[in-house]
Amino acid sequence: MNDLTDKVAIVTGASRGIGRAVSLLLAMQGAKVVSVARSADELDELVHKTNGLAIPADVSDETDVQNVVDETIRHYGQVDILVCNAGVGSFNLLENNAADEWDRMFDVNVKGTFLFCKFLAPHFKSRKSGHIVGITSDVARRTFEHGTVYGASKFAQDALLGSLRKEVRPHGVKVSTIYPGLVDTYFNESKPGSPDTEKTHLKPVDVAQAVRYILEAPAHVVIDELMLHPLTQEW
Repeated sequence: MNDLTDKVAIVTGASRGIGRAVSLLLAMQGAKVVSVARSADELDELVHKTNGLAIPADVSDETDVQNVVDETIRHYGQVDILVCNAGVGSFNLLENNAADEWDRMFDVNVKGTFLFCKFLAPHFKSRKSGHIVGITSDVARRTFEHGTVYGASKFAQDALLGSLRKEVRPHGVKVSTIYPGLVDTYFNESKPGSPDTEKTHLKPVDVAQAVRYILEAPAHVVIDELMLHPLTQEW
C-alpha cells in the first residue's frame, strides 16, 4: 500500500462537497493538503481542520493556477498529488442554454483541469512520479436529456485525462479518472441532506474514499478508471 504521509496534494473545488471531503480525508492520512477554491471564507474554515494551505483561486484563470502551483512548490518543495475536482453544471434543453453557460461549464470543468495538468505535468515528469486524479461524472460515458452542455464538458474532460494518461505513463506518472453518479452535494445549487437525496445519493465521503483507494494503490499499480454509483441509481 502506498503511504500518503507527507505527500503534498493539491485539491481543487475544496470548499464544499466532494473536494472538502477529499481534503479532510487526505489530511487524516497524513498528507499535506493545499485546498483550492474561489471562496476564501470557506477555505479558511477548512484549513483549520486540514492544517495545510488554503489558496483562493479561479481554476479557469491561468495566472491563478500558476500561482497555486508556484506557491505550493515554494512552501512544500514539491507536489505529489493533484485532485481535479472543481466542477459546475446546469441542465436545460440545448436551445435554452445561453452561450455564457457553455463558457462557464467548459471553463471550470475542462479548462480548469487542463491548466492544472499543464503546469504540473512537467513537474511530475521531471520527478518521475506523481498522481493526477480527475473527478468527472458518469455522464462522461453516457448522454441524457437536458445534459447537452454539461455532458459535452464532461466528455471533453474525460478525453483530456485519457490522452494525458498515455503521455505521462512512460515517465512514471499516474492518471486516474473517477466517474461518480448521483452525489448528495451543493452541485447545481442543490442543498444536501434532504430526506430524498440522503437515501438515494452517494455521500461526498464515498467519493473521497475512492480517491484514497486509488492513491494508496502500490507503486506498480495504476487504477485507470473507477465508476461509482449509489445502489439505487440505474446505470
